[in-house]
Amino acid sequence: MNGPTAEGRKRGAAKRAGSGPAAEGRKLSRSFGWLAFLGTLLVIAGIVGLIYTGVATLTSMLLFGWLLLIGGLVALAHAIESRGTNYFWLGVVVAALNLAAGVVVIRHPEGTAEALTMFAALLFLTGGVFRLVGSVVVRGPQMGWTLLQGAFGLLLGLLVLFDWPHSSLYVLGVFFSLALLFDGLGLIAIGIGGRRIVSMVSDRLEDRGGDRLGDRGAGRGAERLDAPAPATDSPPKAPGDGQK
Repeated sequence: MNGPTAEGRKRGAAKRAGSGPAAEGRKLSRSFGWLAFLGTLLVIAGIVGLIYTGVATLTSMLLFGWLLLIGGLVALAHAIESRGTNYFWLGVVVAALNLAAGVVVIRHPEGTAEALTMFAALLFLTGGVFRLVGSVVVRGPQMGWTLLQGAFGLLLGLLVLFDWPHSSLYVLGVFFSLALLFDGLGLIAIGIGGRRIVSMVSDRLEDRGGDRLGDRGAGRGAERLDAPAPATDSPPKAPGDGQK
């Protein structure tokens, strides 16, 4: 039988290249590239939100309201699926509360922003006071850092509370925009770092594959050199056989 032709060998190599580690590396690189692209969009949205804080506040409230509505509908569907059990009415109550809260937030985003801003200011105040008191009482190794965190939380809570309800126009928008900005930066870092790691691994795998092919070729050459000479059927002639 004839050996494989050059065209068949090329096709086999192309198939192996399309289904090997190189193809998987390209897929992973594209996935990490999409992550970096999504992170860029989030960073842009965060910067725009920091510029237009009022729009960011209303947008965050509307998103919060729609999330409550969707969560209420999902909870209602789960409650209907679990009818006849002891948790049916509990699921119905939770779904009704989510739906009602979602409708209120969507219809009154300004009032919801004011209420949530007041709640955030109280959280900052209480958290700052507890950190300050706890650091003074415990006096641990991180006392200075805990004191700084407590003072910052207390100061932030007082600033938001003294400027309320006007602070509700920008506080939640600033928090929402900063969250988008840092999430986007994290996705960009993951995407770029992941692509670098994938490229490094792919290069090493290609180098190892080339080294293995070289070793196989060298081994075959050595086998050919070490192979014994083919035996002949006729015995060797003596020095005086051809002479009379």
